[in-house]
Amino acid sequence: MKLQQLKYVREIARRGLSVSAAANALHASQPGVSNQVQQLEDELGLKIFERHGKRLTGLTPVGRSVVEMADRVLMDVENIRQLAADSKDDQLGTLSIGTTHTQARYALPKAIKSFSQHYPNVHLNMVQGTPTEIAEMAATGRVDIAIATEGLAQFESLAILPCYDWNRSIITPPNHPLLLEKKLTLEAISQYPILTYVMGFTGRAQQDQSFIERGLEPNVVFTATDADVIKTYIDLDLGIGIIASMAFDATKDSPLQAMDASHLFKPSTTHLGIKRGSYLRGYSYAFIEYLAPQLTRNIVEQAIA
Repeated sequence: MKLQQLKYVREIARRGLSVSAAANALHASQPGVSNQVQQLEDELGLKIFERHGKRLTGLTPVGRSVVEMADRVLMDVENIRQLAADSKDDQLGTLSIGTTHTQARYALPKAIKSFSQHYPNVHLNMVQGTPTEIAEMAATGRVDIAIATEGLAQFESLAILPCYDWNRSIITPPNHPLLLEKKLTLEAISQYPILTYVMGFTGRAQQDQSFIERGLEPNVVFTATDADVIKTYIDLDLGIGIIASMAFDATKDSPLQAMDASHLFKPSTTHLGIKRGSYLRGYSYAFIEYLAPQLTRNIVEQAIA
């Protein structure tokens, strides 16, 4: 039995039983992957995959157990490598972070600047995607840490830690009638076309819930994953915007105007997702504390143990 064979089996299971997709992901040839899987099955004397002709159609009951065990074995092997690297030089390595545009653009720069100043020899690899995509990356070990408001809870293999709370602002063109309101209300906001995030991004579901609880149906005319895109179309007078407050800068975004809406919406929480059982390099804990000082190494270690 070879570790490479276990990698092939695990990757095929992850890729929806597609041998070609697994081969591409692992930079191997499709015939080579198929041959190694067959050799492993012959050695073990069991079938890991169910087949219809040459096509894989499912995992056998024992195959599911093999994939779970393979994942644990391969994670332990990677943990040994990380432990050895930490012992050799705890100031040198790579930290991979999966996150959304809003977090990457507005929440992470300060923490990344501090981290880079203290760990100049650590390469930061930032991967952006949807909340579900980055959660899956963390769950499968392709990134060390996932940072998002939604999506992480879909994966039981992730330890999820609250990072920080945030809320929203209403963004308007200059001289918009809404700016004359003495007290901003959801009823007043609902009178205008709204530009905001797509569902599944940046607390959109929680945002909508506030309108539902008031018996209101907001007139959402435009959605995007990127606050900068939303602001661009507010500037074109398509309507008013509801975005994360951290995504607005009064100087850079002038002449647009922002109205605090934290009294209208429940705060949302951005979380960290880290694969349970994984070994984090020492500098990974340092990065987490730069981003969320309350998440000490001891707290994170207990969560992922």
